[in-house]
Amino acid sequence: MGETTPAPGPEPLVLGVDSGGSGLRIAVARAYGHGYGNDAAGDAAPARRLRTVVFREPVRTGPDGIDADDLLARLLPAAGSLLREAGGDGRCAAVCVGAAGMATLGDGLRAALPAALSRALGTDRLALAADAVTAYAGALGQHPGAVVAAGTGMVAMGTDLTAATGWRRADGWGHLLGDCGSGAWIGRAGLEAAVRAHDGRPGGSAALLARAEAVFGPVTGLPGKLYPRTDRPAVLASFAPEVARCAAEDKFAAAILDEAAHHIADSAAAVCPPAAGPTGREVAYAGGLFKMGEPLLEPLRAALAVRLPGVRLRAADGDPLDGALLIASAVARDALRLPTDDRLLHVTG
Repeated sequence: MGETTPAPGPEPLVLGVDSGGSGLRIAVARAYGHGYGNDAAGDAAPARRLRTVVFREPVRTGPDGIDADDLLARLLPAAGSLLREAGGDGRCAAVCVGAAGMATLGDGLRAALPAALSRALGTDRLALAADAVTAYAGALGQHPGAVVAAGTGMVAMGTDLTAATGWRRADGWGHLLGDCGSGAWIGRAGLEAAVRAHDGRPGGSAALLARAEAVFGPVTGLPGKLYPRTDRPAVLASFAPEVARCAAEDKFAAAILDEAAHHIADSAAAVCPPAAGPTGREVAYAGGLFKMGEPLLEPLRAALAVRLPGVRLRAADGDPLDGALLIASAVARDALRLPTDDRLLHVTG
């Protein structure tokens, strides 16, 4: 279906939702133009958010998956207020809800949200997306390529935009089975080097031992501080910046970041589509892990040059909330080019 054009009158509004481990964010933007995107179709860069609401408490997850009632109890009042404050009547042209766990824990949302949002916001155009998909859309828009999203965990998503190929995903298996190269992975490797130094075993880093004891106290107490914690991946990831700070002077810390970069490059190579056209391929990086800057980016560029010759590595255009707004705008305009999928990107209306 071709892209629709706006009807006469006030420009319609769209709603984007980003639900994850750090909380719930809701924003409103205009469906057409007005600073949306770098190209004529408005598919490249994030929208200018007109209004945003942030809830610090994450949406509950229970035995049946993501709690739709908990999400709706916060979403519907906030959405109505945002839409009215942005100059609307409390209704919108389309909604995109991006959520961590949508692929495996989103059955309740897929069952409850279409009817609830239709009644409350006057739209049957709804996209339900995994957070990796909204991260992709925020990073690259509706263009082929790959995105590596790394913070506490790590996941790579790629697509050539064709229905036949759809989405390709690598890693995102959690800190016990994967998330290789993530903040939790780097932090755990750094702490292992610290305890090796404490024991006098090969591969130990005196610099990392000093930093571990400055952060956590004597390393003999680490098991008691780590193993009982339900937020163990986040605790491990909190040590990743210490590894980066030591990398310039400590060969063991530098080797950890180099290995992390190779893991990230492997995941990017697993999902990146073949080069198409003169622009070649792009890999965008997103997430808090990359705030450590060159200590990680330099070995990542080197690893990608080997795994994906000619690929361009760049920072993401925007974040997952920007991606949710971009998808909602595309759905409102009948201009969605990202592949749909029952689990990763499900569209109604």
